[in-house]
Amino acid sequence: MLKKITIIGGLDKDGHTESIQRLEIFPGQVLAVAGPTGSGKTQLIADIEQYREGDSPTGRRVLIEGDLSTGSSHHLVAEVSQKMNFIIDTTVEAFLYRHAKVRAIKNPETVIGTVLAVANQLAGEPVSLDDNLTTLSGGQARALMVGDVALISRAPVVLVDEIENAGIDRLSAMAILSAHGKIVLVVTHDPTLMLMAGRRVIMKNGGMHKLYRNTPLENTMMEKLAVMERDMSRLRETLRSGRQIIDNHSKKETKDAWQAFFSTARSISAGLSVN
Repeated sequence: MLKKITIIGGLDKDGHTESIQRLEIFPGQVLAVAGPTGSGKTQLIADIEQYREGDSPTGRRVLIEGDLSTGSSHHLVAEVSQKMNFIIDTTVEAFLYRHAKVRAIKNPETVIGTVLAVANQLAGEPVSLDDNLTTLSGGQARALMVGDVALISRAPVVLVDEIENAGIDRLSAMAILSAHGKIVLVVTHDPTLMLMAGRRVIMKNGGMHKLYRNTPLENTMMEKLAVMERDMSRLRETLRSGRQIIDNHSKKETKDAWQAFFSTARSISAGLSVN
């Protein structure tokens, strides 16, 4: 079982030593990787995915601690990205069953049912076992992969790339993956995901620049943002399901949602300070 991964810092784009020289991540933890475009987020993820030993442009080393005898180190990492679609011409059930058999999963039928339940919790439109993989929408495909990675894949490390644009319940996806003991690294520009992770590494000029843990105020903000997310999610589902806001009940529900949204936004803005 994987105990932790440790990233030993290397060099930024100018050849200067990275500010962070040692970063440890343990099973069940989520680490957000943030920073502007071109700051080195993708390269950091690539170094981890390929468990580099000082042989990448950054010179970073990725140390793996734990017993990986139950699976090859070549399957250490699984990835869930915003651009993920299946090209295998088979049903959802057949795909999951084959993967479960390859991984020597006991009672594959039970696990398949749980994976499907997870996918349907995350996706905006239901997935069935009879669906062909090639007909799944992008959101359905990513929701199915989250369930598969959490429950069937033995990869202990999950790399998540900008899942805020994936069309699924991203907060629940992060919670599900971490609850199943995965080390989760999420590349994101989404403040809610950054705060939900609890820790975030800030990339700058190709190097690991800062490492932050949530402050008490940030935890409070995260809770408020989660409430706002739920309110907006209900409104989004109302509109995209084809319902109009025309009766008094819907008007009140929408008004309440917007009032909660703006109240939360004002509260968060009032608490911001430049550090």
